[in-house]
Amino acid sequence: MSAGAGKIECNACPVLCQITEGRAGACDRYANVEGRLVRVDPVVLMSRQPEKVPFASREDDWDGDLVGGEVFVTGVGAGTTYPDYKPAPFIVSSRQDGVDMVTVVTEGIFSYCSFRIKIDTDRYLGPECATVRHRGEAVGHVTTIEYGSQFLSLGGVHHLTGGSKKEGRVTCDLMMALGNKEAVELEVEGGAKLVVQAGRPPIVDGVEERRMRVGCGSATIGIFAKQWLGHVDEVVVVDDHITGVLTEHQAGKCLDMPPSGLRVRGRKSTPGRYFQVANPGTGWGGTDVTDPLTIVESFDPKVSRPGMRLLFVSTTGDHHAWYVLDDALVPRPAPMPAEVMKVVERIGENCEPSVATVLFVAGAGGSLRAGVTENPVLLTRSIKDLLTRVTVGGAPAYVWPGGGITVMVDVARMPDRSFGWVPTPAIVAPIEFTMRADDYARLGGHVDRVVPVADAIARAQAKVLAWDAGNPWPIEPAAAR
Repeated sequence: MSAGAGKIECNACPVLCQITEGRAGACDRYANVEGRLVRVDPVVLMSRQPEKVPFASREDDWDGDLVGGEVFVTGVGAGTTYPDYKPAPFIVSSRQDGVDMVTVVTEGIFSYCSFRIKIDTDRYLGPECATVRHRGEAVGHVTTIEYGSQFLSLGGVHHLTGGSKKEGRVTCDLMMALGNKEAVELEVEGGAKLVVQAGRPPIVDGVEERRMRVGCGSATIGIFAKQWLGHVDEVVVVDDHITGVLTEHQAGKCLDMPPSGLRVRGRKSTPGRYFQVANPGTGWGGTDVTDPLTIVESFDPKVSRPGMRLLFVSTTGDHHAWYVLDDALVPRPAPMPAEVMKVVERIGENCEPSVATVLFVAGAGGSLRAGVTENPVLLTRSIKDLLTRVTVGGAPAYVWPGGGITVMVDVARMPDRSFGWVPTPAIVAPIEFTMRADDYARLGGHVDRVVPVADAIARAQAKVLAWDAGNPWPIEPAAAR
């Protein structure tokens, strides 16, 4: 369909905006500049020697010197491959360690994508499978707990396209904000209100988390049992999952600690390990406990004795209390000895800082593969054979086993503002495929579109960022076939 007078049609996504001169399309990514369709944002280059690479522009004052293979072209700002028959916007050659390499660079339009959020906390966020909402709309759900961290699954094609238009828009806004390392507010049905941001401490019901637990209650007993020996008669480590009781625990047995006669509530698993001592919550060890004595069922008068020293502590050390049994075997609060407090503080010392980790998960199909090769299955096989390296904004991507090209990447390792959107709605994210030049030819790549990296970006608006030394260099040659 032709555009109206003074307009050009943008075919970078299925929306096909009709853009007036001097204006941008609905996604703010493409604009009509003097009758030409241009990508608004510069393509991002990553350099291991940024001081040797000048800022690139459309002007002719840059000689294109890129210091050999020390520059990597990312998909950030590169443009998309839609419609499917188009080769990728950048297919560039470089030389690394004496090997000719090719990198295929594009921005992918992802409908099939989501975010996995790892939240380091013992606090109860909500029941598993509970709906997570953003601005009142369903955008995901709670998944499993993985040893001190609660996971959320947010976004995905069903929320983007399977619900109302508002749900799709809100989901897309949320996903773009998460990918761009912005703080977002979430609410779990039947659970907590959250603020999460990549690489920052999560905020749970208005409280910023500080510590990820050192381990479950049983593990905490095992780690510190020897350090408590001689200073305590019993330790109870309160935990929502496995509460530990020192003298019953195998660690206490190995240290020849006599039984204390203390019995805690809950379902006994193995000696010294108890499930379900309380309900989940935001108190001690992720339970609803505010007074640790409420989980004590009894003291055995045949075993317990006056003067027994009792420590109750949480899995982060944030909660702790010291008691001594009186003549009636009633625990009475008492000042905690310095030797015991030292171990409590060590629990806290061994807790890593609590952060929210944002992982982008996407299926790379359709136009992504057509932009690389006319025979897409060969690209998939090349990736699975470790001949082609996949990066997302230059950051290393994990490629899931099985069929297809399903990638996962930590957004904290990507350049800032790497993500965009199109109003279909879908997420736009960078992706790069790097391989030896001869491997690219073998998989049926668009070899006639390969140009030296300097030539490719000399004609583009670009900006250079310093390479993140924590990421592996993507152009390192893979092992030969």
